[in-house]
Amino acid sequence: MSEERRMRCREAGIVIGTLPTGPTNSLTDVPDVRVGHTTVSFADERGVARTGVTAIWPTSGDLVRWPVPAGSFVLAGFGEITGRAAVAEWGVVSTPILLTATMHVGIVYHAVLQYLCARDPELGRAELVIPVVGECDDSFLNDARAFHLQPEHVFAALDRAHSGPVEEGCVGAGTGMQCFEFKGGIGSASRLVTIGDRQYTVGVLVETNLGARELLTIDGVPVGRYLTDLMPEGQLPDYWGAQRNGGSCIVIVGTDAPLSSAQLAKVAKRAALGLGRVGSIGANSSGELLLAFSNANRVNVATSRQYSVEVIHERSLDVVYQAAVEATEEAIINALFKATTTIGRDGNTLYALPIDRALELMRRHHRLAEG
Repeated sequence: MSEERRMRCREAGIVIGTLPTGPTNSLTDVPDVRVGHTTVSFADERGVARTGVTAIWPTSGDLVRWPVPAGSFVLAGFGEITGRAAVAEWGVVSTPILLTATMHVGIVYHAVLQYLCARDPELGRAELVIPVVGECDDSFLNDARAFHLQPEHVFAALDRAHSGPVEEGCVGAGTGMQCFEFKGGIGSASRLVTIGDRQYTVGVLVETNLGARELLTIDGVPVGRYLTDLMPEGQLPDYWGAQRNGGSCIVIVGTDAPLSSAQLAKVAKRAALGLGRVGSIGANSSGELLLAFSNANRVNVATSRQYSVEVIHERSLDVVYQAAVEATEEAIINALFKATTTIGRDGNTLYALPIDRALELMRRHHRLAEG
């Protein structure tokens, strides 16, 4: 098998956890969820761009007036998801969820509002929304000072969002990101859970930018201790120096299980265990932020009329927690497996995980499914 052939970890024989996956093993296995990317990658007279934006629509229809329940958790707070205070206060997400680079948060936030206002004449007058935009820093590869990302890139990601398999690796918001000092990016995974006589889907999408090499663990195997070469080349940012555990990771969990905002906050908290399984320690200079939503129940926040919604009993949540942990772990590994070696600004380089060598380590530790 050539190291140049990039594949998802399950295709390579690495099976994370025990729960079954959805049809595409992606966040979009959750019914009505769509994901779109715009990748901005060039090196010419304009400079060097290795950046992008990823858009997640939690459901279809009017999100502004009928938002979805949501909750969040902060494992490490040197990062941001805009709108988290509103999510905590009202327990809902009323816009698409956007992921991008740290220095692009403002333009993405503004562009989402422009996009929504162009389609809703009452927005900004009778209605108000606070966009949800998560970020990681891509400035090692991307010339962040050039501000290559423009509103039209955000519009395109929103328009391109689709169901079906999610593109992974060096795409969208993951274009310039690292993962345990290899090239990282976007990763996704899903799990199916059964509660009573009903089946639900839990899906995860991650934007990786975290971790020190020696801590990288794949399905319990300390892979990073053995793969000590292919380290990043170039002028490393400060948080890769004395604090090499730093970086960031945004984790978005979606489900069609009927959960309350309080329950979703607990799901987001458990998903952080998936970060820990691959080697995160929630470092001081890391922004590891997690947000979970359910599109099973729509919430009309504008009405004062009382109404009720169905939610799963607390004692049935353990399998949802397990699904969130497993899917988060696998999504991060998928980001590693799908990403390709990338040269960015000033010749800075992030190397792809050498898949053949990683699989040999997994085989040696009897963690590789054969056939």
